[in-house]
Amino acid sequence: MGVLKWWQKTIVYQIYPKSFCDSNGDGIGDIPGIISKLDYLEGLGVGAIWLCPMYPSPLVDGGYDISDYCAIASEYGTMADMEKLISEAGRRNIKIVMDLVFNHTSDKHPWFEASRSSKDNDKRDWYIWRDAKADGSAPTNWRGLFGGPAWTLDEKTGQYYLHTFTAGQPDLNWENPKVRRALYDVCRFWLDKGIGGFRIDAIVYIKKPDVFEDLPADGPDGLASVAKADGCREGILDFLYEWKCEVFAKYPDIFTVAETDGVTAKDFHKWIGANGAFDMLFDFSHMILGFDGDFSWHKRQPWKLIDIRTPFTANQEVTKEDGWVANYFENHDHPRCVNHFFPKGTDTELAAKFIATILLTLRGTPFIYEGQELGMTNVKWPSIKMYKDVSSIGQYELALKDGLSPKEAMKGIWENSRDNARSPMTWNNGSHAGFTTGRPWLPLNDEYGSINVESELQNENSVLNYYKKLIKLRGEHKALSEGSYEELLSYSPGIYAYARTTEDKSERIIVIANTTAKIRGYKVPELKGAQLLISNYGNREKTLLRSYEIRVYKVKQ
Repeated sequence: MGVLKWWQKTIVYQIYPKSFCDSNGDGIGDIPGIISKLDYLEGLGVGAIWLCPMYPSPLVDGGYDISDYCAIASEYGTMADMEKLISEAGRRNIKIVMDLVFNHTSDKHPWFEASRSSKDNDKRDWYIWRDAKADGSAPTNWRGLFGGPAWTLDEKTGQYYLHTFTAGQPDLNWENPKVRRALYDVCRFWLDKGIGGFRIDAIVYIKKPDVFEDLPADGPDGLASVAKADGCREGILDFLYEWKCEVFAKYPDIFTVAETDGVTAKDFHKWIGANGAFDMLFDFSHMILGFDGDFSWHKRQPWKLIDIRTPFTANQEVTKEDGWVANYFENHDHPRCVNHFFPKGTDTELAAKFIATILLTLRGTPFIYEGQELGMTNVKWPSIKMYKDVSSIGQYELALKDGLSPKEAMKGIWENSRDNARSPMTWNNGSHAGFTTGRPWLPLNDEYGSINVESELQNENSVLNYYKKLIKLRGEHKALSEGSYEELLSYSPGIYAYARTTEDKSERIIVIANTTAKIRGYKVPELKGAQLLISNYGNREKTLLRSYEIRVYKVKQ
């Protein structure tokens, strides 16, 4: 593959700004708070920070409903603060990566306010407008991804507008070249400030069908998921290639990583690599194990941890000659990995180190979400009224419509709510976990007394120090940063093992993991005489692999 670019050799750390660090006591994280923690991130070994949206927003969907793409929301600070963050991070060799939300805007964005003002406004076709059916109902029976109809009637003009997500997030009309040019200008605005790239949100939904028609209902509400109508449609890549040519190709030192729900390994070559639209993408295959097509949380079926092996190997195989993988186990849209991937009752510290080992030894760029490096766990608030995540509320209501009791519906929320990952970062065991001097905008995780930065820095065997050791190890061994990937023991029902080998065969590292709670044996002859580099059980090596044990070996050459 030639010489790797900087973003292929770095560690990316994702920050949910509202929950990271509050500098002024209003209970909301902010840019000065992030600046105050740059030394911590530098010490961790981070080379890029992906920031969730900090643009002005009515906050219908946690800031992913944007009312001004080229400004900073006052609760986070000022544009001067943002420019200082870019500069201060740069002094520490850390790049800032912005979140782009281009499928939709807020319904309070000036573009949409103009669009809805009249049918003959010059921005009317910047959004998706349709007449009602003959009976006055919505144009189609599509359900939004957060529940409820995907169409909302605008009383003033008598037409419906489309929103893949909430009614406060009207979809942009990418067929209109004026819309695309305006969005490209937004990209240039931020790139000219010196940022290192973009994470691109929900991009698979920008291409709409030529004909808008009803789909077979897939729920008791008589509606069908809008994703079946506007997800990954033919022609979407034409838009994306134009975007790359017009903007990204002219800033060669940046990277782009796209959220591509529904894109599978066989199509990666169209989306990433030399001829792809982006540099990397987030594959969802390992995150949605057990879910059916409509992703109802309460319908999730049992699955096994070993099941992650199939998508991971598929991703590695299709990108071994061209393309690069973005590896992750957590982000702002998913629960904490120690709860999501492991059965109830599993030692969460052991689980956190297991995940860390895979994340930092796979080929690709590792993405760490805030608090993941501490082993933060899910929250479990007793009432849906305590949750602010719009998708959690929608999923709760959907479960009730399906006949579940409130108690049964809460089980899906506890396991899957996005608020699990959005509870504030825990910096110490003092008042409000060091996150704020005021009242946190979202309740703290109950375990902050022991799971916090200050305590873990002082504990040599903590999850945080384990992450630091792994990141250091990744930097010291070329096989881990540049080596090929080869799955081993593929026949095993419970062991996930793979080798990373440099191109010149001078270094070979083997990772072997027991994905079950049972003790398991294995046979890998080349591990005879190999050096144990790290394990989530420490250096207490045994012949057999213990419950959820993972080891990293350097093979004797």
